[in-house]
Amino acid sequence: MNSKTFTIGGKLTVNRLGYGAMRLTGQPGNFGPYPEWESGVKLLRRAADLGVDFFDSAWAYGPEHADRIVGEALEERDVVIATKGGVDKPEPGRIVTDGSRDALFSQIDRALVNLRRDRIDLFQLHRIDPATPVEVSVAALAEAQADGRICHIGLSNVTLEQLGRAMAVAPIASVQNRFNMAETEAEDLVDFTAEAGIAFVPYGPLGASPMKQGAKLSPREALAWLLKRSPNIVVIPGTTSIAHLEENWAAWDLI
Repeated sequence: MNSKTFTIGGKLTVNRLGYGAMRLTGQPGNFGPYPEWESGVKLLRRAADLGVDFFDSAWAYGPEHADRIVGEALEERDVVIATKGGVDKPEPGRIVTDGSRDALFSQIDRALVNLRRDRIDLFQLHRIDPATPVEVSVAALAEAQADGRICHIGLSNVTLEQLGRAMAVAPIASVQNRFNMAETEAEDLVDFTAEAGIAFVPYGPLGASPMKQGAKLSPREALAWLLKRSPNIVVIPGTTSIAHLEENWAAWDLI
């Protein structure tokens, strides 16, 4: 039987059906503030009311605006909030990485303000910076963990080899890579993290319209497939619709 919860880093127990905040920014290209800000705040609070207690954001979403709306909506809620750093000054169609100590420290400090938190539950390196060894970036995050600014360290968009190098520096609580029924390149990471007790947080959970017997899967079928795939998977579907949010939550009915 699949548990509905997973304990991230051995400390933070969350419902495995979470919420991803990437779409709560301006359009197109996820730049600027979400144009229907109050509706976004209500959506996030409705998610928490349903039982969602894991919310995933990133400094690059907006940039900063997703963190800000999450912080405003959930300031008084007892939920786990994850964010990401290491992508600096994103531009339409171009990702600029900066995994240096200074950049990560700056983004952690900004995230604390934007999320309205004294400590970030889970801070994830958004992408490996080709100019900065992953060991250097993770060591910086370990410093922030030691001084109390973050609780747990996660990685995103990594290979199994990069994960191993990071784990030699500090405990890693989560890995966030693209994974869904149609895009399964991260199978090795799913299995390895499950064995290691590390949360696997697939982004793009609905993927490229996965098919089932010639017909498209419904969103909740696609989410249910992920929840069944491995007990360490915490899914983070994103939506701007309360109706779709409630439909996604119904994925548990299929487990």
